[in-house]
Amino acid sequence: MLYITILNFMIMYRSRLKKNLNEITLEYVSSLFDDAEIAFYDIAGSQAHVIMLYEKKIITKSDAKKILVALERLKKEKFDKKSDSEDIHELIEQHVIKKIGMASGGKMHTGRSRNDQVSLDIRMKIRDDINLLCQCLLNMIQTLVSLAQKHQKTIMPLYTHLQQAQVGLFSHYLLSYTDALFRDLERLYVTYGRVNESPLGAGPIGGTSIPIDRQSTAKLLGFKGIVENSIDATSTRDYVIEYVAAVAIIMTNLSRLAEDFVIWSTSEFAFIELPDEFTSPSSVMPQKKNPDILELTRGKTAQVIGNLTTILSIVKGLPSGYNRDLQQIKPSIWSSSRIAITALIVIKSMLEKINVDNQNMKKAMEGGYLVALDVAENLANNGIPFRTAHQIVGNLVKTAHISKKSLEKLSIDEIKRSTKGIDPKTIKKIIDSTSISSSLQNRISQGSSGISEQKRMIQHRMDKINAYKTGITKRGNEVKTVFSNLTLKVKSLTK
Repeated sequence: MLYITILNFMIMYRSRLKKNLNEITLEYVSSLFDDAEIAFYDIAGSQAHVIMLYEKKIITKSDAKKILVALERLKKEKFDKKSDSEDIHELIEQHVIKKIGMASGGKMHTGRSRNDQVSLDIRMKIRDDINLLCQCLLNMIQTLVSLAQKHQKTIMPLYTHLQQAQVGLFSHYLLSYTDALFRDLERLYVTYGRVNESPLGAGPIGGTSIPIDRQSTAKLLGFKGIVENSIDATSTRDYVIEYVAAVAIIMTNLSRLAEDFVIWSTSEFAFIELPDEFTSPSSVMPQKKNPDILELTRGKTAQVIGNLTTILSIVKGLPSGYNRDLQQIKPSIWSSSRIAITALIVIKSMLEKINVDNQNMKKAMEGGYLVALDVAENLANNGIPFRTAHQIVGNLVKTAHISKKSLEKLSIDEIKRSTKGIDPKTIKKIIDSTSISSSLQNRISQGSSGISEQKRMIQHRMDKINAYKTGITKRGNEVKTVFSNLTLKVKSLTK
């Protein structure tokens, strides 16, 4: 049996080249620092590949056993990020060969390439991140709905252009972000299916002459199938773009909520008070309570958007086939996952302890003529064309503003001067019967901030949460079972 002694593991992938990489160049090309995130997945993928090689009689049971034992031991080791290896794939292969020798260890890479290997690892990592993000999103949504249940009668002004627009309920505001985050959840849930396809066995770009079984490794690793075309399998990163884009949208929604809460926690608004543990003091001004968590959420959102832009910029100019540029997208993926998961956990915890000032919310509506639209709609319900009603109420608001009065304090004469051809007594009666309370009682359009709609929407969202819980839990358990079964299969082959 041919046995090759490895004199220098640095030259493993440089057999055609005369010179090794010097230290500076190696640092420039190495991705080891970023590859720590996928070390486990690379080992698991290698184990599945070796099991398939043995089952297809491409390698012997003895060789398979030695490789699998070496790989299993590597799961417990911490890799040196200052190694001479260019990436985690080379480092793991080096470790295996060093432990069991080239005669057996050198067969581990049979029928695959680093090109399909790295895509496999990224897909498995993103798959797990999606499951974790979905769970975090669901927890956040549940917290928002629970808070909405408590505030179905908490009246507040609703804004457009940062100007008071209509009477609303805090529950309605919270449900608006519930629905936005549900869409984020749905995006990730669907993306999972496109991520969950195995590229392993596609080789460098054109496949292999070795009789491997790609479906077998896909099944061992819990994929629903394979990325069939070998060029597509190794070249594409559209699944990465789709994933990070979904994460960027999540962060954008969280950033918008953060901005609202930053504004509402100011002394000028005082709608909410943030929990002490989610704020920070000033270094010199003892009275300050700064909303740093929310501000950092806005800042970190920009970072995730930058990550997406980085990935798109790298991919958009690449020719077909694997190119080393693709190495540079990994930090952007890990960063985006980490930021979004942490943001969801932190903001959910903050929401659970937030203090809502009902009185300040209600007080803010006193001088805003927020029932103006309701008055116009009541006029329309009395047969007046809405455009005419709009003009009438606009004139009434102008008169009231000049007189520094509320609409209901306008006299018959003032109403008469502001409206032509309409009985001022009729208008006065409609104004007097229109209030904040009646506005919320009478608003019945589906999805509105009407009181009856709050109850219906909250119950509907609770049902939706429970439905998603089942699916997300099932997916998470499936992946756990896959890795457990893979470990059991390794054990059975290495007895």
